[in-house]
Amino acid sequence: MKILVIAGSHRKESQSSKVARFVEHKLGEMTGVEASILDLSANPLRLWDESVWEKDPKWNSDWKPMSEKIRAADGYVVVSPEWGGMVPAGLKNLFLFVTGDLMAHKPATIVAVSSTMGGSYPVAELRMSSYKNSRVLYLPDHVLVRNVEGVLNEPGRSTSPDDERIQKRIQYSLEMLIAYAKALGPVREVGVSRLKEFSNGM
Repeated sequence: MKILVIAGSHRKESQSSKVARFVEHKLGEMTGVEASILDLSANPLRLWDESVWEKDPKWNSDWKPMSEKIRAADGYVVVSPEWGGMVPAGLKNLFLFVTGDLMAHKPATIVAVSSTMGGSYPVAELRMSSYKNSRVLYLPDHVLVRNVEGVLNEPGRSTSPDDERIQKRIQYSLEMLIAYAKALGPVREVGVSRLKEFSNGM
């Protein structure tokens, strides 16, 4: 079982990257789970343009390696900070590229990050728009990591009641993600999905 953690901040040394590393660590403790991170701060992706459709070779250097990691995963954790009440441009840009069977009918859980008491807007934005052509299936539950500087700083132990609470919530969400990933494998194998005929969502 392969789970890809997408760290959606393109800011260097971001709190979202810290949260993504924590999630990767927790996934690594689970039997039979292989976790990896796609960190947008370390993997800059140029802005989408229509040359993607034309198979322009310029995309081989950055998008092709990313697409292969995305395709290989059975499920995803999408970690997004809240910038001005929005998902960062780099993460939205990534979802413009994700079409076909890369994420189609695979589960994902959203982990939103805020330095204060925010974080809900990225959840709504990702649920509203990023699933349409990607066909990713977001779990009903999500995680809000609020006051992020004070939590998830020491994998393996909690430093406060808030830290303990959010760690338990992340653990629960990851267990649900694994269960969904196992259940949805057979759905994709049935062969009823006609992505070439119906390439775009409605």
